[in-house]
Formats: sequence, C-alpha cells, structure tokens
Amino acid sequence: MTPKERYMATLKGASRDRIPVTPIFMAWAAHYIGRTYRDFYLDGDVLGEAQLAVTRAFGVDQISAISDPWRESSGYGMEFDYPDQGVGKPKDHIIRTPDDVDKLARLDVDSSPRLVDRVGAIGKMTAEVGATHSVLGWIEGPIAQYADLRGVQQTMMDLIEAPEIYEKAAPILVDNAIAFARAQIAAGADTIGVGDAVASIIGPDLYVKHVLPWQRKLFVRIHEAGALVKLHICGNINGIIAHMASSGADVIDADWMVPLDRTRQVVGPDITLCGNFDPAGVLLGGSAEEVAAAARKCIAEAGERFILMPGCEIPQGTPEENIRAFCPCEGSLINDALKLN
Repeated sequence: MTPKERYMATLKGASRDRIPVTPIFMAWAAHYIGRTYRDFYLDGDVLGEAQLAVTRAFGVDQISAISDPWRESSGYGMEFDYPDQGVGKPKDHIIRTPDDVDKLARLDVDSSPRLVDRVGAIGKMTAEVGATHSVLGWIEGPIAQYADLRGVQQTMMDLIEAPEIYEKAAPILVDNAIAFARAQIAAGADTIGVGDAVASIIGPDLYVKHVLPWQRKLFVRIHEAGALVKLHICGNINGIIAHMASSGADVIDADWMVPLDRTRQVVGPDITLCGNFDPAGVLLGGSAEEVAAAARKCIAEAGERFILMPGCEIPQGTPEENIRAFCPCEGSLINDALKLN
C-alpha cells in the first residue's frame, strides 16, 4: 500500500498492511536540513524542503504544513517579532476591547502573505508526494484563534464574565477559517488539522457551550470542501474527549496524559485516534528502547483505528535514533508491532 492508501484505509476501518505513523515535525525538521525555525515558518520553500526531507528519511505516512500558530493572526493585522528560534512574539493583541470585534474583517487569503505562503507550500508538497502521501493542511480552531487575537488570560475572563464578546467574534473567525481551509484543500490538502489548544483548559461545560458548536460548523464545511478533519487539542483533554468525539472530526489527537485504553472506551470504535507517548519525558529524554516500549504500549491500547505519533510535536534536540525507533524506517525497533498482516 502507499502511505496515503494506508492512512485512508485506517480512517475507514478497512484492511491495511501496517499502522500509519504521522509525527508532527516543525522546528526539528528545520534543523534537520540546517535551517532555523524562523526560516521554516516564514518561508514556504524551506517548510516544504524540511517536511519532504523528514517524510522521506523516516518513512512517515503524512506530510504536514503545520508550522506555527500565527498565520491567521497575521492576516488579521497582528504584528510580531520573529526570533530565529521559537515562535513569533506578538507586539500586541488586536481584540483589546469589545468594540474591536466590530473591526474584524473577512480574511482575503490571496492578499495575506503568510496565508499565501502556507497554501503555496501545500501546493509544492502535493506536487512532490501528494499522489503517494496524505497531505495535511492546518488552521486555528475557534477558541484558539480568539485567544490568539485576545490573549489567553483575557479569553478565560471573557468566557466567564462576558461570553457575548467571544460569541460575537466566533462566526467571523470560523468563516475565515473555512476560507483558509478551502484554499489549502484546493492546493492539495486531503486533511485539515485544526489546532484548538485553549479548549483543554476551559473545562467541559464551557467547551460544550462555546466551542463545540463552532467546531461542528467548521468541520461540516471542511467536509463539504472535500477534506477530512484532524482535531488537535494539546494538553489534558480527559474531561472533554467524549465531547470531542461528537465534533465530527475524523481523527482525534490525544496528548500523552490521556490514557488510550480509556479514551477508546469513551469515543467508541469508529473514531480514529492518533497519539500519544510523551514527547518530552520519553521521546526527548528517554532512550530508543524506552521510546519503542512506549510506542508498543500505545499500539496495544488504542484499538483498530489508530495512527501512531508522540502526543505532540517532536521537540528540538530529540536524538534521531529515538525518532527512528518508532518510525517505519531504518533503525525502527517496532516494525513487528506496526505490521498487521
């Protein structure tokens, strides 16, 4: 099977030859080709080169355009300082008062340099490997995008004291996310990753009331545009994982603090889970043998519809042999566990 066939078969619950492996590479990929993280997230050519390099080197099944959380925010007019290493640092937030929500406008993807850059990177990666590999686009989810523009602390206060501010902004943010997703799908993305990390810290009641309805709308529109949805909420999502299963997402990422056996019981057999050993304590700080043992545990607990990866991004400084230990490439220590036939 090709990697793309393997990935799609997993999501359909169909027969496949092995478990797909789709680690999230960002800064690590940049350093792998001798470039800075800043080069990676500001230059789509570097992003594409780096992602192609790690996809080929480690035999993974999906190539990704994920890079940093600030692309849409730059399209809204936020300004940043961009260090060589680490994500951009906002100079200020643009939703400072409730009246600022009225100033939010429809994003013109074609006139926003950072949005165009991601779309272009997807087009180039699709041209190289789209026939054989899944291509993952990326957008910010509704509460994450609001927090990007408003600030996390003020977002928490709004949800408790003045949720009408967020609810006024949400339809604009979601419509713009749909437009950005559609542009990436047109460029070749077969799956759109939706990062909504702030949802992990607001609690299940607020998630169900203020986030889940907007995620559902967003995911329906992505499906209508012809792509699948991967929902990625970093952190401890034990309290909301059952609700995430009703979002309409095709793939749910589970971070390392979420037990996969319990999660499978909660979400049922028809959701594809992706995860989830500890990217810091195990992948970065452990031995190759410890990585392999953690990956085997994930495979044993996750059930049939499962994609293997660390709980989140490959950390900078991770030894290459530790990545090879769980990937289907030279140096793998788990090829027997990955194979299904």
